[in-house]
Amino acid sequence: MKPFHDITDPTVAKALAHPLRARLLSALEDRTASPSGLAAELDVPLGVLSYHIRRLTALGFLKLVRRVPRRGAVEHYYTATIRPPVTDEAWGATPGIVKQASITGALRQLGIQVSAAAAAGGFNTEEARISQATVTLDEQGWRELASELAALAQRVEEIDDQSRQRLGDSAAVSRPARREAKLVLMLYEDETQSPSGDRVQAPVATSTEI
Repeated sequence: MKPFHDITDPTVAKALAHPLRARLLSALEDRTASPSGLAAELDVPLGVLSYHIRRLTALGFLKLVRRVPRRGAVEHYYTATIRPPVTDEAWGATPGIVKQASITGALRQLGIQVSAAAAAGGFNTEEARISQATVTLDEQGWRELASELAALAQRVEEIDDQSRQRLGDSAAVSRPARREAKLVLMLYEDETQSPSGDRVQAPVATSTEI
């Protein structure tokens, strides 16, 4: 099976429709883990999880990064591959069941990560931020806000690239020179905030430093 290139491809859509696969992709983003470790973390049977890992690997979503001999067996470690950008048009054309599974898995994993970061003091630094705003927008305002967040996301990537270049390839650089952080940006329609029947959009921007 060829690595995926378009999230709207029927084969890819079917593969992502399973909520466990969305959780796996979120769990393996920017890290490596073995099926046994993930099975315990996600509280699913090892055989079931291994099957979904094989399917995601065949599609090019995951890749095997190393093998570690353990007590006469070999433990395999996987990570998520770099995902191709999903355009507004592609996301709009993505089947609803795939959107639901992807968002549900991502939010579940995000909740776990943010809670762990908060417990470890990730919000203690002066610059750490968590903010939420509820606003009422017309169509032009909605598109303008979406454009602003897209531009910010692009700027975040540029800052990340520049920081990595200054730090070099060594993972041994310690704080305060090296700071691992997460930035979450959300823009979504909040149908729960419309007592008058008006459509309300709620953009949420969250920065979590861990």
